[in-house]
Amino acid sequence: MNPVAFPGALTRALSTCALVSVAPSVALAQATELPEVVITAPSPIQPTRPTTPPQTQSGPDDSPNPFGSLDLRPIAQQVFAPVTVIPEAEIRRTPANTIGDLVDRTPGVTGSGFAPGANRPIIRGLDNNRVRLQENGLGSADVSEIGEDHGVPIDPIAASKVEVIRGPATLRWGSQAIGGVVSIDNNRIPMPDTPFGLRAIVRGAFTTVDNGREGAVVIDGRHGPFAVHADFFKRIADDYNTPRGRQANTQLEGKGVSYGTSYIFQNGYIGASITHFASDYGIPGLEAAAGRTHIDMRQTKFNSKGEVRIGSAFIETLRYWYGGSFYKHDERGLEAGIDQALATFKNREHEARVEAQLLPVSIGGMRLTSALGLQFGSQRLRTGGEAGGLIAPANTDRVASYLFNELQLSPLTRFQIAGRIESVNVRGTETIFPANFLPNGLPLPEMARGRNFLPISLSAGILHELPHAIVASLTAQRVERAPTALELFSRGVHEATGTFEIGNANLKTERAYSIEAGLRKAKGPFRFDATLFHTRYQGYIFKRLTGALCGDGFDTCGVDTELKQIVFTQRDARFTGAELTTQFDLMPVGSGMFGIENQFDIVRARFADGTNVPRIPPMRIGGGVFWYGSGFFTRVNLLHAFAQRRIDPAEETATKGYNMLKAELSYRHTWKALGQERELLVGVTGTNLLNSEIRLHTSFKKDEVLQPGRNFKIFANLRF
Repeated sequence: MNPVAFPGALTRALSTCALVSVAPSVALAQATELPEVVITAPSPIQPTRPTTPPQTQSGPDDSPNPFGSLDLRPIAQQVFAPVTVIPEAEIRRTPANTIGDLVDRTPGVTGSGFAPGANRPIIRGLDNNRVRLQENGLGSADVSEIGEDHGVPIDPIAASKVEVIRGPATLRWGSQAIGGVVSIDNNRIPMPDTPFGLRAIVRGAFTTVDNGREGAVVIDGRHGPFAVHADFFKRIADDYNTPRGRQANTQLEGKGVSYGTSYIFQNGYIGASITHFASDYGIPGLEAAAGRTHIDMRQTKFNSKGEVRIGSAFIETLRYWYGGSFYKHDERGLEAGIDQALATFKNREHEARVEAQLLPVSIGGMRLTSALGLQFGSQRLRTGGEAGGLIAPANTDRVASYLFNELQLSPLTRFQIAGRIESVNVRGTETIFPANFLPNGLPLPEMARGRNFLPISLSAGILHELPHAIVASLTAQRVERAPTALELFSRGVHEATGTFEIGNANLKTERAYSIEAGLRKAKGPFRFDATLFHTRYQGYIFKRLTGALCGDGFDTCGVDTELKQIVFTQRDARFTGAELTTQFDLMPVGSGMFGIENQFDIVRARFADGTNVPRIPPMRIGGGVFWYGSGFFTRVNLLHAFAQRRIDPAEETATKGYNMLKAELSYRHTWKALGQERELLVGVTGTNLLNSEIRLHTSFKKDEVLQPGRNFKIFANLRF
């Protein structure tokens, strides 16, 4: 970052936030407990003291909630924006090699579907640089946002909870999360609610579609003020089967290990963890399979976080997060019949965030609560081999301040306003191409180039409690996003998407204006969550096809026919959509409760001239039945994805609809031994039971690659 611009940007950031608010608030806690944050959104902050697991609101037994991603019971009733929680039981039941696999049935969420090891979430039609993936509050620190073939180094088997956060709630983590946040939580940094003594979890599962095997061991312990954590996991899968036979080059192998420790004291805690992740997965597709293309990925990261309750000098609690990582992957394949590294990506990244919770303030009988934060980040991207032609080394530095305020207007009505300002500096190498992007016989000039951006984002919302436990919310936001290094400085072959990419070093800040209305009911036998949203983009950044075809170098553009030439361009666009989830406990049946559930989502994305934004997921509608009781849980659900014919004909083809039938049966048994509670969760889940031919419209390789066919997952989870 420009050292001269940095102090000025920070001063402007703090000044801007000072105009938005005065003081934050938390629920006061007992002397031996950590405070629980009560600010609900646009950025809900998770409590750090133990909380009671959600219990069923109706039904014949009091067992913990058996539902998963479609359950409305764990939804925070008082949030301003949609937050879908996928609890641990649902994670264990869902066949998923990646985080994208885990969340792609969530309303409003699909996946890129590029490869078994590379399936990045797409939220409301937005992907890559507009969707943030994070673990325990810190970004995944990889390169998955710059290539659909690049996986995310976070495995679902290591997750204990996943949240999908959409709308204004994403403001806390930065403008690069303009589309949404997928937040993965676990106990790798032991939290204050870690129980005393030693606890262990053993997990195992087998999947039939790919002969997949996975297993994990998790250990948590606490003695006095010290808590420790360790986990190890491994998964292996062969090529998966489709309704048309085996999909070549879809094998996968991944493993990881993590160690963490925390020191817990009366007024807070401080902890750290170190994690190593490794994965090797094949890339499907005709050319990739013929060349045995696969990606060998490694990441080592150090994370730390903590908090201290001060309770004086206007500050109730201080919290911090820090993460540093080294990431590398080799894109390997056959060259002269020998498997070797063809391209290399390296990424060194650091992220730090500090938040202050101030003491509550009373204004005219109304209660004001707030949270103030500073965030810093740096990325050092390096490439080699064929990837060196895509982008030269590039550095990105960020500093931001943000502020959330909530004002309790009445017992039934709350108002919230939030602001964020960032200073972003991106440095790389600009390549100057001819105006028509075709070779003219002259060498391409190159020059070092740095760009400075100052994105400013604001959001406001109001929440009102209606009769019958229904809550209505209305939020509006203005969000700005700085272009990334790839969008500014790319200059060559991107094998993953079959494109020759040309950046635009003169791109402006992307700006989005959004309005979102929600209606939700999380209590009682009938529960629902409904959201309508509309976003208008000024300067939406996208990949524009020029019509030219290229080979491995710019001098082949207009001559060769291997790769489509694209240029990063800006146009105004509009995204409109809706999401709906319902559940109804219909009647007691036997010793349990029988009910029905439904879901629906749609997003319509068009440029200002009425043409379609490419690779937008189709409308989906689904429903099913469930029964739970006496430790058993069973569900049958059918999700129908409609054909997608609203396309950009120059860049994509239409996609047929499909039906995804899923059924699951699980049993949870608890008992006590030696004074400690034990738990066994076993079951089987069947997906794509109709063996439908599924092509994801969001996938760059949908015309070549089918998604997995009929699959059964048999799983067991023992906690002792």
